[in-house]
Parts: sequence; C-alpha cells; structure tokens
Amino acid sequence: MKLAIDGMGGDHAPQSIIEGVFLALEDFPTIEIQLYGQQEKMAPYLKEHPRLKVIDCSEVVGGDDDPARAVRRKKDSSMAKILDAVVTNEADACLSAGNTGALMAGGLYKVGRIEGVARPALATTLPTVDGQGFLMLDLGANAEAKPEHLQQYAIMGDIYVKKVRAQQAPRVGLLNIGTEDNKGNELTKAAFTLLKETELNFEGNVEARELLNGVADVVVTDGFTGNMVLKSLEGTAGTIFSMLKEALMATTKSKFAAMLVKNDLRSLKDKMDYTEYGGAALFGLQAPVIKAHGSSNAKAIYSAIRQAHMMVEHDVCATIKDAIAKQQHVKEND
Repeated sequence: MKLAIDGMGGDHAPQSIIEGVFLALEDFPTIEIQLYGQQEKMAPYLKEHPRLKVIDCSEVVGGDDDPARAVRRKKDSSMAKILDAVVTNEADACLSAGNTGALMAGGLYKVGRIEGVARPALATTLPTVDGQGFLMLDLGANAEAKPEHLQQYAIMGDIYVKKVRAQQAPRVGLLNIGTEDNKGNELTKAAFTLLKETELNFEGNVEARELLNGVADVVVTDGFTGNMVLKSLEGTAGTIFSMLKEALMATTKSKFAAMLVKNDLRSLKDKMDYTEYGGAALFGLQAPVIKAHGSSNAKAIYSAIRQAHMMVEHDVCATIKDAIAKQQHVKEND
C-alpha cells in the first residue's frame, strides 16, 4: 500500500509531519510512504528508511493561497504532487495538513468525483463521552446542500463506519433543531423523507446538544451548519479545559485537589482529543483524500495516516461507488 503525504502542509510542518510518518512506518509494516516537499527544509528531520521515498518539490501551497488556483498554478507544489500521485496510481491515497480549500479543490479537479456523487462531503470523527466517537458530514466542502445531497452523505458515512469502524448497523441521524419528525426548514424536512426511504438504520432527527452523548454514529447536515458546529465544539472544549485549569491552579487547596484527580482529568482530556481520530476525509472522490488538522502534531498525523491506511485496506471508495450506482439504479426505475 502506497500513501502520498504532503510534507509542507500545516502549522508545524515539516517536523510534525515527518515525525508522524515515522510513527506510522513503525506501526504499519504493509505501507510505503512517498513524502513530498522541499528537501532542504525537510532534511534536518529525515532519516533513511526502506519504505520511505522523499520527492523534492520546488513550491508550497500556503494557507493564504487562493484555493481554486493554488493547485493548478503551483504544479510543482507538494500538495499538487500528492494528488498527481493518486491520479497516476503511484499512490493509493494522499494526505495533507495544508490549505483545506486548495486540497478540496485539487481533489475535485485532479482526482475527480465518483460517478453519481452530486457533491463530495468533508467528514471526520468527533469525540463522544463514551470514547466511541461519531462521524459527521458535511463539515464545509459545500456551504449549501439539497436534500438528495444529505441522503448521499448518509449513504457514504454509513459505508465508512461499517468498513473502517466495523459497526454492523450504524445509527444515522439528521442534525436538526428538534427531534420531532416535522421539525426544521425545507431542506431538513425533505431530507428526512428521503432518509426514511433508504435501507439505512435512520434514527431520525438529532439535536446539536446531544452529539457528544453519542446519540448517533453518523450525523449528516449541510456544510455551512456542519462547519459551525465543528468550530463550536472545538472552541467550547478548549475553553472549558482552560477554565478548569485556571480554577484548579487558583489556590493551594485547589492545587492539592488537582493532584488527586490528575489521572482522571488526563483520561477525560484523552477522550476529547481530536488527534486520536485522524483527519477529515473527502468522501465521494475516486480515491481517499485525507485532510489533517492544520495544527496537527505528530500524533495527529499518525492517526490521519492510520485512517488513510484503513480506507484503502477496506476499499471504502469502491464500496461507495457501488452503493451510489445502486441508488441511481433504484431512482431511475422508480
């Protein structure tokens, strides 16, 4: 299995990327990694490895680059090259922690959509209190969506959770302002009807306040709403931990209490740690394209590589292709 990785993407590149790569090479003996980036910048962190190939690139797609133009114009950038590697079958999947918009645009432009997929969706696994996590999509690939798009998101999410997380009948939920069947706007009402018609284990509407309690295994929504929910969860979790730390360090008495619950607090933080869950996958493309968090450390990059490995190993894209073709066939015969 060959994975192409952008060594120059993200806030802590190339060091954290390369450290994550070596962690993955150690744990996954069946993968070969093609690392793309500027050789002189990566050299201080590199070492010889029989399953690592380093490809020098003269350009880098920056965070401020225009997404629609970056990959097309910067043809010798590490991001463009990892996408090219997938297109030419030199790699089975690719991964970057760089410019999200550029990676999504490049994925559409170079890798291409699976036939029948109206719009690819950005999906990631978010933490829950029981440590199981849930898959949410779309998280920002499309600001607007139609009911049939949400139906396809649910189908793709269901396949991913079955294949990668080995859940037999994932519970699918539609993000809404209430759990009643008639709640929501025109989009969610129409999507609700379409989801009821599928063979999915559709649980109905779910509310944002219940997401972290594990109310569903797959949650679908439009990209605008999904991105806001994602940012809200990240911000809230960070703020709560900061407030808790401040309160526990305020007095000698509270510091002593903190010492007593130190291990419990660390366990709680680990449950809510995004680095355990990998990156965000762009579902609906011909091959796995993984977007790691921009602030990813080595652990997060390792988790994202593990995610790419599992998507290839379980042939997620081919299964999605078959499911969408079946959906289209049913629709044409209705």
